[in-house]
Amino acid sequence: MSPRRIGQHISSRTRGGFQPRAIIALALVWVLLWDRISLGNAINGLIIGAVITQIFPLPSIQYFGRIHPWRLLVLTARFFVDLVSAAIEVSIATVDHRPPRGGSIVEVHLRVRNELYMTIISALVSLVPGSIVVEARRTANVLYVHGFHVTTPEGLEELRQDVLDVETRVVRALGSAEELEAVMGTSRKESA
Repeated sequence: MSPRRIGQHISSRTRGGFQPRAIIALALVWVLLWDRISLGNAINGLIIGAVITQIFPLPSIQYFGRIHPWRLLVLTARFFVDLVSAAIEVSIATVDHRPPRGGSIVEVHLRVRNELYMTIISALVSLVPGSIVVEARRTANVLYVHGFHVTTPEGLEELRQDVLDVETRVVRALGSAEELEAVMGTSRKESA
C-alpha cells in the first residue's frame, strides 16, 4: 500500500467511517421530528443518517472503562438531589428583594483526560441550576464554570470542589481501575 493510501486509510478510520449507532440515532431523531412512526420515515431516517455521517463524520471516542451499576445509581441519585436543591436555591434567589450579587467563573483542571467524561461532567454541571460550563478546553483538560452568586474565594473553591466531586462520581460509575486510581490518588494528595 502506498504512503498516500495508508494516510487516507488512517484518516478515514480516525474520523469515524461507518457509524451504525450514529445512523440509528439520527434516524430516531428524524422519525421524532416527523412525529409519525412509519416504515417510510424510518427508512428515510436511516438513509439521511448514513449520508450525514459520511459528509460530517464524527471522531470515535475512546472508552476503556466499565459501567459499575451501583455507582451509576449513586451518580444519578446525587445528580437529582443536586438538581432539586439548586432549583430551590435559585427559586428563592429570584423572589428575593435584594439585588443579585453576581457570579464568578472558576477554572477547573480535570484529573482524568477523557473526552467522554469531560462531556458527561459538563452536562451534569450545566444541567444543575445556578452553574454552567462556559468553556471546555479539551487539549488542556480544563472546564470554565460560572457559578450563580459565587463572589468569595471560598465560594470559588467550593464550586471547583463540587465539579471535581462530579468528576469523581462519573469516573467511579464509568471508569477503569487506572482512571479511578488517578482520581482517588489525586484527591488523597489534595486532602493531605
